[in-house]
Amino acid sequence: MSTNVIKCKSIIPTKIKNIINRYSKNDSSITNFVYLLKNELNIDATIDKDIVKSYERDYSNIVGKADALVRPCNDVECAICLYTSHIFKIPITISAGRTNLNGSATPSEGIIFSTEKMISPKVKVDFKNNTVVSPVGITLESMRNEIQSKTRKKLYYPVDPTSRKDAMVGGTLSCNASGFVPGEQGATRFWVFGLEILLPNGCKVNFKRNQYVSKNGFFIFNFENDNLKMKVPTYKRPKIKNASGPYSDENGKVDLVDLIIGSEGIFSFISSVTFKLKNKPDDFLDIFFTLKSENDAINFYRYINNYFSGDLSNLTALEYFGHNCTNYMNNKDIFFKSEYDVGIYLQVPLYNTKSVDQVEHWYGILQKSKCNIDMDNIFYLNDSRDWEMFFNARHSIPENALKKTKKYDSVSILTDTIVPEENFKKFLDYTHQILNDAKMEYLLFGHLGDCHLHFHLIPTPEKEDNALKIYKKIIKKTNLLGGVYSAEHGTGKRKRQDFLECFGKNGVKQIKKAKKILDPNLLLNRGNVF
Repeated sequence: MSTNVIKCKSIIPTKIKNIINRYSKNDSSITNFVYLLKNELNIDATIDKDIVKSYERDYSNIVGKADALVRPCNDVECAICLYTSHIFKIPITISAGRTNLNGSATPSEGIIFSTEKMISPKVKVDFKNNTVVSPVGITLESMRNEIQSKTRKKLYYPVDPTSRKDAMVGGTLSCNASGFVPGEQGATRFWVFGLEILLPNGCKVNFKRNQYVSKNGFFIFNFENDNLKMKVPTYKRPKIKNASGPYSDENGKVDLVDLIIGSEGIFSFISSVTFKLKNKPDDFLDIFFTLKSENDAINFYRYINNYFSGDLSNLTALEYFGHNCTNYMNNKDIFFKSEYDVGIYLQVPLYNTKSVDQVEHWYGILQKSKCNIDMDNIFYLNDSRDWEMFFNARHSIPENALKKTKKYDSVSILTDTIVPEENFKKFLDYTHQILNDAKMEYLLFGHLGDCHLHFHLIPTPEKEDNALKIYKKIIKKTNLLGGVYSAEHGTGKRKRQDFLECFGKNGVKQIKKAKKILDPNLLLNRGNVF
């Protein structure tokens, strides 16, 4: 039975709260903040400029600025850091693996709150319920490997973003990360069964999905001495792959799990998560093939979608490598053996059969597509070394593009837009046209199974202003075609104007009003989303 009354528990000892309150009355400076945490409360904190500076940038390459760094290692230390920020009125920015591309982990002032020491509790699998409890300070790949080891490869966590070796679990929760797997099951939110969160005032909430659901558009946060009433966001949210701002519902019915996942840390800090797990297939068939053109790739998407009667969850990957990708891909000569310059990676989960037994069957499926596939150079990635080589090649594309951006000392501009399937080709044609007219260097790759491809613009410094103008045009077109600006990377600081473009001033007002209930001074992850 769900309720909208959320039980919030204080986990900071009264003695420590009294110390923090006393310090804040005497001196609420950052220097005193760090002295208090480090010398009185034995929490890792520093104002060393060289150490702090190394945490000031994420993969977005946006210039950050902070005065101090804290690295708590358990719930109580995290709660103390948040409560002290709350009392001292100093902004605090959560930083995980910093693999995000939107600047959400880039501080503009105040204190950086690193999650890298949040490695407890250990990964623990519940075989009865097919769930796993995980800390937030480990990489997603480490968690996935732990699950495989503890279950003897019987269960696995399916969400598979490209940055899984570097991204921390907490970061994937923050932006509702997704990756190779098409459909709803490819995103983090689908698999979250329960959360432990810490609010800006240091109180803890431990809950599972369906436990707390808003009623008549409201949540009530129940503290020891007070109740706070929060109105949930109700702006219209397109029903497609979506990581564009906090979860909303036009009828005002939102599960607290959904509100927190993808909210980019503006409401709370996630200290632990329970994920649902899936039975692992007996094997996977991994196929890479090349085609003549982008139109052939779009036709293949339609063909394979029809083959599975519109349910692409039968696949665990349908990836596209398009315009200019070969110029940024490591080991490209291995995978692109002919003059064809676009490619598709397909992964099929197999049950009660082996990949070697499915090669001929899938060769026939590809041949029947009549999509100009190079049938003489199909690459079956059944060997682990071949798969690792392919994964590195895939990962190298955005990585090498980012290296070139840094070499130019320019801004990395990567679209994360998505539109409904019926407008997919129209959107691609429009975007190619405006980029080619501007003679802008760019590449195109991404998740064909969701009609979600990334245009990566690589402007020289003199073309940077024009690139930003083009990006705005792309966002406007996305909105007009019924899409959103972010399918997987979130909003952060870079895409606040995109949120405004898609959801308007009323959307911003709703998010701000909801946040101020828990964070009246807008200190936690200041600048993210709005």
